[in-house]
Amino acid sequence: MTLTEPQRDRIAATLAGIACEAGEILRAHHGGDCPHVLKPDGSPSSVADLAAEQHILQSLAQAFPEIPVVAEETSHDAPPADLFFLVDPLDGTRDFLAGNPEYSVNIGLIAGNRPVAAALAAPGLGRVWFAGAQPSEAPIREGRPDEASPIRVRTAPASGLVALVSRRHGDVETEACLAALPIGARRGAASALKFCLIASGEADIYVRCGPTMEWDTAAGDHVLTVAGGCTLTPTGRPMIYGRHALSYRNGPFAALGDRSYAARVGLPDRGPLIRPHSADGL
Repeated sequence: MTLTEPQRDRIAATLAGIACEAGEILRAHHGGDCPHVLKPDGSPSSVADLAAEQHILQSLAQAFPEIPVVAEETSHDAPPADLFFLVDPLDGTRDFLAGNPEYSVNIGLIAGNRPVAAALAAPGLGRVWFAGAQPSEAPIREGRPDEASPIRVRTAPASGLVALVSRRHGDVETEACLAALPIGARRGAASALKFCLIASGEADIYVRCGPTMEWDTAAGDHVLTVAGGCTLTPTGRPMIYGRHALSYRNGPFAALGDRSYAARVGLPDRGPLIRPHSADGL
């Protein structure tokens, strides 16, 4: 199925509304003692995750009844389709449970093996990003996106790249990648929010060599790509989605605002992924 650019933009706007509504559910649980359990892979799942995902699934079924959904909490093992949604109702659950406001709601529409429309809401920060053919950001007002503004990545500053780094998921391989680049400053950030900060021209690079899942990255990847940046794998190619045989696991990647640095990112190439890994957001 081929979607026109206006169709993609309309879908993205609808996804932004759904993501903001789910964000209000999360906000109601944030900052308190939110009941949670540990899944078999060791990552947490909370009452907030499940409530937000239920709302997203119901809303998507009403707005797009013909499009199936792969969602982290309740349908993570469902097969993909030619056109399907990837949903993470709460990216960064550990940070959310610790009271960090930098959690996100991620919804991406995949056509073939790439996103074509997406929304990422950061309810704790009052911001939502979305993109079909055009990328936008809007403040969240009363649980809905307010007036949107276009966004664009920036050219890398002469003072050096601003690297966004995870507060919970550092590793030797990521450090080696960053050491080979002209990093001028580092900024801690949680969840898939990092993609959108780069898309908005607030930072320049995010490298992740540890485990993530496709529902963690699809929405942010699309917003960043449409805003003029890129998300690359060790082969130098874009990330692909819908890999059910790999349990929707990602390999290492780098998210860049300034594409001219793409050839300078030395991501570790581990070859085909073989076994599942645990992953709790970004």
